[in-house]
Amino acid sequence: MSQGEIPYKDFGLPLGYMYWVIPALFFKIFGVKMITLVKAQVFINILSGLAFRSILKSLSVQPGIRLLSVFLYCISFSFFNFWPWYNHTVIVYEMIGLAFLMHYFFSTKKTRWIQLVLSALFIFFSFFTKQDGGALAILLSIALLLYYSIRMKDWKPIVIFGASFLLIAVAIIYPLTKYSFSYWFNHGQPPHTARFSFREILDDFFYGSQFIKFYLLIIALLVIALYKKWKDAFNDTRTMLFLLLTTGILAEAAIIQVTSYTPPDNNIFFHSFAFAFIFSYLSGFLKLDFSKYKNLAVFGFGLILWWSASYWKYIQRIIERVSPPSASVTQAGGENIVNRATYMIHTDSGEIPMSEWKFSNLPSFKDIYMPAPTVEGIDRLMKMDIVKSNKNLNVLNMSELTPLAAEIPYKLEKGEGYPLWYHLGVGMFNKQAEMFEQKIKNKNYDLVLFEYIPSLNNFYPFRVRDTLLNNYYKIDSFPAPRRGDTRGMIEVFVKPTDSTGIKSIQ
Repeated sequence: MSQGEIPYKDFGLPLGYMYWVIPALFFKIFGVKMITLVKAQVFINILSGLAFRSILKSLSVQPGIRLLSVFLYCISFSFFNFWPWYNHTVIVYEMIGLAFLMHYFFSTKKTRWIQLVLSALFIFFSFFTKQDGGALAILLSIALLLYYSIRMKDWKPIVIFGASFLLIAVAIIYPLTKYSFSYWFNHGQPPHTARFSFREILDDFFYGSQFIKFYLLIIALLVIALYKKWKDAFNDTRTMLFLLLTTGILAEAAIIQVTSYTPPDNNIFFHSFAFAFIFSYLSGFLKLDFSKYKNLAVFGFGLILWWSASYWKYIQRIIERVSPPSASVTQAGGENIVNRATYMIHTDSGEIPMSEWKFSNLPSFKDIYMPAPTVEGIDRLMKMDIVKSNKNLNVLNMSELTPLAAEIPYKLEKGEGYPLWYHLGVGMFNKQAEMFEQKIKNKNYDLVLFEYIPSLNNFYPFRVRDTLLNNYYKIDSFPAPRRGDTRGMIEVFVKPTDSTGIKSIQ
């Protein structure tokens, strides 16, 4: 997109393109480098935090609780996201849309209807980033507007919001209908299946979701203590909107943990909303004044302790570089040592410790830590004769080392039938896999990079790798920049020719 390519015309994707707009803009401004994605995410996180603060301000949450809630939002939700991820961006657009909606509810300006239009715009952006989170954002907005319209006996807000949403959707989607938009966005093809399942949502909720259920219990008790009759609660507009918003966010979190199951902490934005609601009303019962620095300091320190896991791993990396942990099970004198670190005997997992990660010298990978063998493998690749001598190299890069397109360099394939990413059943389907297999059989590519991750279900299509093994020479492999159970290898293939003299290492 930063190079002027058009979604659904030059590449296909199974959702809307709004997730890619901010990274594309940053690529245009700061250049095509991995570190640019970090800069884009910093911007996204700032927008996210400001939107959340605006929501709380519209709901008249007292400044001290607002400060603590924003702090919790940052360390629990934003801190984990250091470069763009559509499962995160969909929520950020929703936060911005809800911020405009809340501002509309409590504004007295004649031009406040503009806030309603802007809310519809960003809620559509949320939907046009990812369907599940975006659909839930739409439902939550409608629920809030429905209550407000009933309470105020005025149906214009919900009509303006709905009409604005539809007009924006038509204006953005209609120009794309002459390409392959309907296939990629709407229905896909087998084996593409819906992720929404009532049974799985109920299973996740009743088997787990401990915090969500705990928050719901506390909120229910607070509402019962605050109001003797439900009519009293219904007529308290600010409290009712706050209650609907918070319980709606909790419901959204319970659903998203099923429909967007990776990463597993994708739904933790709900903590901040629950904290803000509970302490806004609990502070009255407990006679806590959050304008006092002492109370702020105590609760702030408590939040830091609560979410220590989010930052301690980074501190641990620094400690390990200074003082690497010992894996020895015996002392110098030969005595066996049994402690927490040695009571089990582990076979070599192949995990490369973070203390052995380093930077690459390639500009596109500037300031990006990778395992040393990965950096060495990239260096070997860049020194290959076929890379150094061929200025018109045809490359298929089914790996996470996408910046190599700028480093080798090579032209990316484009067209309506080319997927933006290669996860079989998610970003591409069997039709696209067959296309790549046929091109491999026809020896269309001079060089192929394939990331083989045995533990992930066709994250890169296994069937394409099988075709490569039968038709190309595998001449090198090195670890992918991954950790944990999803470690993989990046395999380097070249096409066989009479003049190569290359033997496969397979």
